[in-house]
Amino acid sequence: MNADSLSARGAHAAVSPLRIDHDAFRAAMADRYHAVDNPAGALPLNVAENRLVWPELKAKVEEITRSHPIPEWVPKYASHRGAAPFRAAAASFLSEHLVGVPVDGDTLGVSAGATSVIEMTAFILAEPGDVAVIPAPCYPVYRKDLGNMACVERHDLVTHHQITEIAGGPRLGVADLERAAHEVKASGRRFRMLVLTAPDNPTGAIYPGELLAEMADWCIEREVHMVVNELYGLSLIDTSHPAIRGDYDDPVPFTSFGRIMADRKSDWLHLWYAVSKDFGLSGFRIGLLHSHNRALLQAYENLNLTHTASNHTQWVMQHMLSDTDFVTRYVALNQARLTESYAVVVDGLRRAGIPYVPSRGSLFAWIDLSEFLATETEEAELDLWRELFRGSGVLLTPGVGFGHTKRGLFRMVYPCVDMDELRVAMDRMAEWALSRRKGARSA
Repeated sequence: MNADSLSARGAHAAVSPLRIDHDAFRAAMADRYHAVDNPAGALPLNVAENRLVWPELKAKVEEITRSHPIPEWVPKYASHRGAAPFRAAAASFLSEHLVGVPVDGDTLGVSAGATSVIEMTAFILAEPGDVAVIPAPCYPVYRKDLGNMACVERHDLVTHHQITEIAGGPRLGVADLERAAHEVKASGRRFRMLVLTAPDNPTGAIYPGELLAEMADWCIEREVHMVVNELYGLSLIDTSHPAIRGDYDDPVPFTSFGRIMADRKSDWLHLWYAVSKDFGLSGFRIGLLHSHNRALLQAYENLNLTHTASNHTQWVMQHMLSDTDFVTRYVALNQARLTESYAVVVDGLRRAGIPYVPSRGSLFAWIDLSEFLATETEEAELDLWRELFRGSGVLLTPGVGFGHTKRGLFRMVYPCVDMDELRVAMDRMAEWALSRRKGARSA
């Protein structure tokens, strides 16, 4: 590979993988588990995809494309902020199913997936070198999403060390924001954005509405942009399920940040959404920005040409999101299957004696394998990650890159495989952990 033929940024990109587990994922997919054809094959549980309700979604997409003529606007240029018919349908969907209060289509921007929305928002709201504060652990690729084009730097706000400290929910408050503001200012940079993911990636935590409102008011007063990524807002766990309810002391209902935005109508509050996780349609590349900041939305339209979503995909999703009965049934079915899958994970982790954070939503389990570390280092964590993959065929995402202080934490994606495959994966995890402990005692 001749990187000398590239620009400096191109040469850097050529040797900087998007994520640390990318090559391992490709290897796992080349040796993918099959109950009959490849029973010893790999089970990759590291890419955030939801495959649990694809049969129903596939049937719906096929029905739409079969039953409806393509309108005249689809093959033409539409608004660079998103086609008006789709934005109207998306606003109605958000109002009915996620936010719970009226959303105007004129407050939305549409781009080709969540990554594009994040990149566009950061580019418009922040200067190069500005800082986005994100509670740790957090989605590792935020660093590239915010930094590749907008050159916004990520500041990991660590509020705990042991996962037991967040068993009841996130440890985050205004005092933590004040501490982050002091640290960022002391480094000579500007605290420009606060980014939360709710439910959280990777912990599955939900932020109480009162806490969101308190942080929103703090951000408005200090002119810090607060953005909540509700990518998993409909992927909620039924914490009353008999197999898992003992993990939860109190119910914490999901409160969309859109409610707080509707109440305050502030230029400093924004929401991200996409169809990639709740609907398992990552390949459709549809992401949404919701904001009451008119200047942001105008800039978004003027700059979004290179990030626009396909009109045909917007048209398909317009029909899907407009079918309120279908979406209502779908959300209920998805949450039921998600909960059943999560219960399988919890059962396996308990059998293996592996600590975990009780999840209230998202597609993840955040687990603690630190007892198996040789040393408290990133290198040892990566060695353990490779050892687990070699020994069990189960591929997770290591905690390196999530911005946390504790080594030996791993993210598991569980709705990316069917229930039978998930049971195999959890049996292998339990067998690996028990064997590892037995070997340690023998030594």
